[in-house]
Amino acid sequence: MPSVGRSIPHESAAGHVTGTAPYIDDLPRYAGELVVGFVGAPFAAGRLTRIDTTRAKKLPGITEVLTAADLPPAAAPRFGPIFHDEPFLPTDEVAYLGQPLVVIAAENSDALALAKQAVTIEGDPTDPTLTIDQAIERDRYLGPIRHIRRGDAEVALKQAPHTLKGEFFCNGQEQFYLESQATLAIPEDDGNVRLISSTQNPTESQVVVAEVLGLPYHKVVCECPRMGGGFGGKETQGAIPAAMVAWIALRTGRPTRIVYDKTLDMCITGKRHATKAWYRAGYDDDGTLLALDVTFVSNGGAYADLSTSVMERTMLHADNAYFVPDIAITGKIARTNLPPNTAFRGFGGPQGIVVIESILQDIAQKTQRDAFDVRRRNVYGHDARNVTPYGQRVQNHVLPELFDAMETRCDYRARKSAVEKFNAESRTHLKGLAMTSVKFGISFTTKFLNQGNALVNVYTDGSVQVSTGGTEMGQGLNTKVKQLVADEFGIAPRFVRMMTTSTEKNHNTSPTAASAGTDLNGQAALHACTQIKARMAEFAAAQFADESRGLTPSPEHVRFADGVVFDERAPDRRLPFGDFCDAARRARVDLGARGFYATPGVDFNRETGQGTPFFYFTTGVAAAEVTIDRFTGDLVVDRCDVLMDVGQMINPGVDLGQLYGGFIQGVGWCTAEELCYGDEGQLLSKSPTTYKVPNATDTPRIFHVNTFPNPKHTINVRWSKAVGEPPLMLGIAPFLACRHALSFVNPDRLPPLNLPATNEALLMAMVAMRGSSGVDCAKNTKTSRREVPSK
Repeated sequence: MPSVGRSIPHESAAGHVTGTAPYIDDLPRYAGELVVGFVGAPFAAGRLTRIDTTRAKKLPGITEVLTAADLPPAAAPRFGPIFHDEPFLPTDEVAYLGQPLVVIAAENSDALALAKQAVTIEGDPTDPTLTIDQAIERDRYLGPIRHIRRGDAEVALKQAPHTLKGEFFCNGQEQFYLESQATLAIPEDDGNVRLISSTQNPTESQVVVAEVLGLPYHKVVCECPRMGGGFGGKETQGAIPAAMVAWIALRTGRPTRIVYDKTLDMCITGKRHATKAWYRAGYDDDGTLLALDVTFVSNGGAYADLSTSVMERTMLHADNAYFVPDIAITGKIARTNLPPNTAFRGFGGPQGIVVIESILQDIAQKTQRDAFDVRRRNVYGHDARNVTPYGQRVQNHVLPELFDAMETRCDYRARKSAVEKFNAESRTHLKGLAMTSVKFGISFTTKFLNQGNALVNVYTDGSVQVSTGGTEMGQGLNTKVKQLVADEFGIAPRFVRMMTTSTEKNHNTSPTAASAGTDLNGQAALHACTQIKARMAEFAAAQFADESRGLTPSPEHVRFADGVVFDERAPDRRLPFGDFCDAARRARVDLGARGFYATPGVDFNRETGQGTPFFYFTTGVAAAEVTIDRFTGDLVVDRCDVLMDVGQMINPGVDLGQLYGGFIQGVGWCTAEELCYGDEGQLLSKSPTTYKVPNATDTPRIFHVNTFPNPKHTINVRWSKAVGEPPLMLGIAPFLACRHALSFVNPDRLPPLNLPATNEALLMAMVAMRGSSGVDCAKNTKTSRREVPSK
């Protein structure tokens, strides 16, 4: 029985629930293993004048205290996934608070803690740049300014019957993976080093470690057995700790390990980019969008990291699921003195989508039309109004059908009337109802990253080992690949083992990101299986040939199913798969293969802002109903309905888990998770006590998640679609429901609400809309650095 399409348990489910699945900090200690840590910069911006490690070096239990001056002569001065602008250890300029300056190796954690306190760092601090507005004022940017244009937005805006002008700010978001950044380094013969790392990107870790230590790449092997979560935060940010332990291991010849505690991890690693948008929208009496001019500026932090690619995806999703005939999109990245911001589930897409969804919500209020009708009127069509601003045709989609189905399924019209009635009668609470959508492009927007490779080995007992460049962080990639491979050979998934991801077996790999993990690695594994099966079929055809029955050798008639191999012309003769593999090996048939896959048809010219950056789109809609306490701002998400086109699911249980989890993570970003910084660049919300991730009580009281059939989608591995990132953007629906609720406070004023809609923000917005003196929602910026603009 085929396993694809069935909800078999997650490959590591038993280990997860029993606590026996080992993570980096759980791995047994090696004899002589050292503990590694670092001392960071005591200020966020300025010049270093003195680093004194004399006292620390003399302490018992300390083996190494190193600075940039100790790096090998061949070490690369700077590194980075796109631009090489970030130093491993700075020598003069400090760019963010806590930036690593001194690496320490100790026999134990107590000695390490004492050594950290014994290091003296002095410098000349300067006034740090922490916010987007400050960076704009000081003309501090990272990378080039990018544009995507269609038509003439300026002319169309002048000709539009109505225009809407505004600003929108969305704060960043902490990935909050449960396993912090961690790497174990093991020195090997001849100056080689093996890393066991919690990383989404083993190749990146391999390359950065090699470059900053002045080594050729083949001297470094990086493995990733599993991660305790990633969400994009382990795509690049694990490179520095990996380089630290590799350096110590090679200098001392001893195994070394580094594991950030949660507070340290939150304080010095990059997050989702806070982004500010300035827009002008033109529309007609019915709420149809005629033109849009929008400029995005993100907070990139101190160095480029992935910020230019993140901004690119923000711009590519500025249209979301809606057609805009004349549009101009501009993207800039502010350079600030915060840790370099990085990937986070959605990779810039949420920041673009929330802006146009907010614009449509405001247009509905301005035109006094239902926001659902405004969105439905503007959604991409099938035969017309189906080309994106960057020139890609939106095809084989079901966006209008999703809207229409959700309208019925969630009983939208009746509930909208009930909300209006409730708000007219209640003096203590407000209700809001909103429906939003997502059209998320699947592929890396950098063309060369759209590739994957896999190694498949079949053994003589019929069991199979599979190695891919994909990393498992709980999302179910390995489980899906296991099912794909099992079905190719007609065996049960229990006979397929997914091996530890390693650059030794799968080299030059792309990060497990962009929701493309199964697309790339699954296809590569199938390519390897196809090669092996072709050889098997040739051998089997000869074995099943029978002149007396008129059976000539015919590989195309050989079948692999239900654990046996047979010729479909004579199904009565069957060989168990294990026996067949043993016979094939004795006949010198190669039972292993390396597969490769490159996504076809994708290309994007970022200089012209035109091309086909995506292989396909994952789409969906969500309706959310909320209740807000008029006196405290307390928010309750009453009900959410999610409906998505995710193609043919390889593992429905895994995919539905991603839909639920992604949606709730989006709700957290939009309603609760508030990053707050002090005036010196220190993160104030640095633990679960001050940074509120969603818990069980924050989930909707009524929560429906369903999928929608799309028979037009006939590409990608087993006709599936990516599910990792798209549902997060539907978590915007409760935020827009809050804006809808606030519109009842004063229908003549657009709600001054930015993201996240915390209880405090909701309360201040209600006060501002009532026109109370002395309270301005735009002012609460001194400690939170939220940069909240007034509309």
